[in-house]
Amino acid sequence: MGQTYRVAILGATGAVGAELIELLEKRNFPVAELKLLASPRSAGQRLQFQGESLPVEPVTAAALKNIDLVLASAGGSVSQEWAPQAVAAGAVVIDNSSAFRLDADVPLIVPEVNPDAIAHHQGIIANPNCTTILMNLAVWPLHKIQPVQRMVIATYQSASGAGARAMAEVQHQAQAILKGDPPPTEIFPYPPSL
Repeated sequence: MGQTYRVAILGATGAVGAELIELLEKRNFPVAELKLLASPRSAGQRLQFQGESLPVEPVTAAALKNIDLVLASAGGSVSQEWAPQAVAAGAVVIDNSSAFRLDADVPLIVPEVNPDAIAHHQGIIANPNCTTILMNLAVWPLHKIQPVQRMVIATYQSASGAGARAMAEVQHQAQAILKGDPPPTEIFPYPPSL
């Protein structure tokens, strides 16, 4: 059957967490066990994976024991708190937040560009943000032919970059504005500051 992995998704109830669950299933990743971790507020929810309903647990040191791989996408402060604990418990952490992107001891990986750098990890592997990854996928083949000396980039981030609650708020704001009601502003101010 080949090697299988005990995987935890930290931030399982967020927008990226949902995508990670879907990708593990679609790509038939060799998961021996999947643990879904989130904040205490999300604990008790149930999410589907391979036809099974799995509980969401609050992230704790005990929940990180006996895990091989942690896919972390719960924000920088959460990663800073829990990634070192996961590594101490024996896991490798692939972190999607900004927490370790500028840490010289943590490899910053785009698999299609610098996969060999993974060999130098000390338990945590970081990746750049979504726009940087996509830009590098396009620029890397060009850079190999003619080294790129300088790039000037402007990005316009979507609400999805702030997570599932932010996406829902934008939808509720639009509905309220169309009805002439004041929009909810828990995450995004309205009108937006320019």
